[in-house]
Amino acid sequence: MSKPISKPIPNPTTTRPGRTAAAVLAGAALTAGLLAAPAASAASQQAAAGPAVPFGSHRYPYAAGILKPTGAQADLDQKVVTVYNAWKAAFVKQNCGNGWYQVISPDADHPYVAEAQGYGMVVTATMAGADPNAKTVFDGLVKYVLAHKSVNNADLLAAEQDSSCKSVNGSDSATDGDLDVAYGLLLADRQWGSTGTYNYKDLAVKHIKAIKASEINPSTHLTLLGDWSTKGDSTYYITRSSDWMIDHFRAFRTATGDAGWDTIRSAHQNLITRQQSGYAPNTGLLADFVVNTNGTARPAPGEVLESPNDGDYSWNACRDPWRIGADAVTSGDAASLASARKINTWIKGKAAGNPASIVTGYKLNGTVFDSGHDMAFTAPFAVTAMTDPGSQAWLDALWTKLAGTAVDPKLYYGSSVQLQSMIVASGNHWVP
Repeated sequence: MSKPISKPIPNPTTTRPGRTAAAVLAGAALTAGLLAAPAASAASQQAAAGPAVPFGSHRYPYAAGILKPTGAQADLDQKVVTVYNAWKAAFVKQNCGNGWYQVISPDADHPYVAEAQGYGMVVTATMAGADPNAKTVFDGLVKYVLAHKSVNNADLLAAEQDSSCKSVNGSDSATDGDLDVAYGLLLADRQWGSTGTYNYKDLAVKHIKAIKASEINPSTHLTLLGDWSTKGDSTYYITRSSDWMIDHFRAFRTATGDAGWDTIRSAHQNLITRQQSGYAPNTGLLADFVVNTNGTARPAPGEVLESPNDGDYSWNACRDPWRIGADAVTSGDAASLASARKINTWIKGKAAGNPASIVTGYKLNGTVFDSGHDMAFTAPFAVTAMTDPGSQAWLDALWTKLAGTAVDPKLYYGSSVQLQSMIVASGNHWVP
């Protein structure tokens, strides 16, 4: 079986509009709670049904030498809360009854996609403490996920649903969504414990085991595109760079005790290093898709799944600086730091310090092939900027751009990447 993976419908000629009313939400009450987070132990907080790691508590410091945007921490945190409020108002819905919550994706190829539900779970668990309704929303997302099982592995999420929340297009999985669903469940277990309506830890471990069984190539130890990509399929030795979530693999190792996740993590880090040195030595950019992973892995030679730009830095790979950078800032891992810094050095020079000049598509050698602007491309570079001690001014410029860009309710994809990049950049990302 060969099928396209859900992704946004690119609209590269559309620049992001000015601030909308949706972005101007009442956050003062949330801010008061955010800034007054109690210093009680995790155990006592969970006993009181509160989050163990409330947003803004910064209980997991980043690696030594990692930058954050200039300004008071409370102000950085509040800017994230403001964007979160707008993002939630635009995209977190209860459109299909059943006690479900869903994250809607108006600019994707289906109204509801697995990637969006994964984003919703990770974001909601992270924002607990700033959002008093976080656990309710999270449990509604869990209920939705459990009601939409993949036909190939019942512990994975069906990738796409129509406007009635009915699974379509094969009812099979997409790896990126499952990775975030599992990660979100681990965050929830840490936040609220697993003795309530859902045993988050048990669900997470089942999901992680299913990912390893059905979405990791057993010979290359690299991510497959979904549980539909099986041995003998033309996509079996193709992997998508935006699925290489190194910090998730670390969390899965901790949660399961399975050393196989160390092997999986190393395989992806080694592939990133080889792809950067072999195909993008001056930029560090990665292709949307890498082929021939059972031999000499290389960027896709044109269209292999989604578009003629499958071998370029396009609408999937644009997330890579965020994903690679998230591991670099939290773990301080030398390989992740080196990969992130290579990307940062190139984009800082390419953009000449001006985030407004970042566009929606680059060849791996850094030449532009698309001239639009979108937060999905701009925001992730803020995370790689954090890894370079000489990039404070560049990070500050990026942060100003992100914090000053209103959430567009028509652009779920860019808005979701914007919010999550801001969570990392403000020092609020943590690995369970």
